[in-house]
Amino acid sequence: MWSVSWSHPKFGIVLASSSFDGSVMIHRESRPREWTLIHNARNIHESSVNSIQFAPHQFGLVLAAASSDGKVSFLTHTRDDSWKIEYITDNSLGVNALSFAPSGGTSDAGSETGTAESSPNDDSNSNSSTSKMRIVTGGCDNRIRFWNRINSSQKWEIDSAPIDTSVISHTDWVRDVAWAPSIMPDTNIVASCSEDRTVIIWTQQLKKNNDNANVNNDQWKPFLLNTFQDPVWRVSWSITGSILAVSSGDNHVSLWKHALEGNWVQVSSVQDS
Repeated sequence: MWSVSWSHPKFGIVLASSSFDGSVMIHRESRPREWTLIHNARNIHESSVNSIQFAPHQFGLVLAAASSDGKVSFLTHTRDDSWKIEYITDNSLGVNALSFAPSGGTSDAGSETGTAESSPNDDSNSNSSTSKMRIVTGGCDNRIRFWNRINSSQKWEIDSAPIDTSVISHTDWVRDVAWAPSIMPDTNIVASCSEDRTVIIWTQQLKKNNDNANVNNDQWKPFLLNTFQDPVWRVSWSITGSILAVSSGDNHVSLWKHALEGNWVQVSSVQDS
């Protein structure tokens, strides 16, 4: 078992898990310490499912899963209590990680409302969001990719915003990606880590027109957070988006903060005893 993910509390206490066997299982706590399997998605992938995450709650109960078969699947709970599934093909070498853009995340021009179906314990209108559903993926081709859910066509498409790799990019498998909570206006921030021992912070600024309306997204620009002594396996943002936790192969978890000068500084470190 490689990954677990909690849904938003509005859907109850729901926990998903993914496995090396290509399957995803979704459980709900019906009573304290009593769990019920509500969906068993057996063999939805041809290879290991390495990373899963529930989408922001405004899109309904949606779970994304990244697999070594090179695809990302999306399981969506529907009004008749079934689950529909759709796929995108990311890269042929395999997908190791994914991360949804957060609730309130900056989106580009022409963004449409969410297309969520109804979900357990949810009688509200989930289509009130004005942002696109967006994800970032990291793969065995050493790259990150950004995807948008195009609501008018009900399809996922690769994001048109360019990714600047002229200064720095990963040179080995990308092991994890994490989209930061939205704390700065008109700014998207994503962290990625790799077996090349680096962590890169990707930043995107949103351009506006004279009416202060979103017109398009600028390119994603990289900043090297640090080069570690060993491969870096996981990155995770604090709930405020101000602290990044980094887990590396030297048995350390280090915490990093964006300083006023613009650089990133290590503020703490915990070693596995």
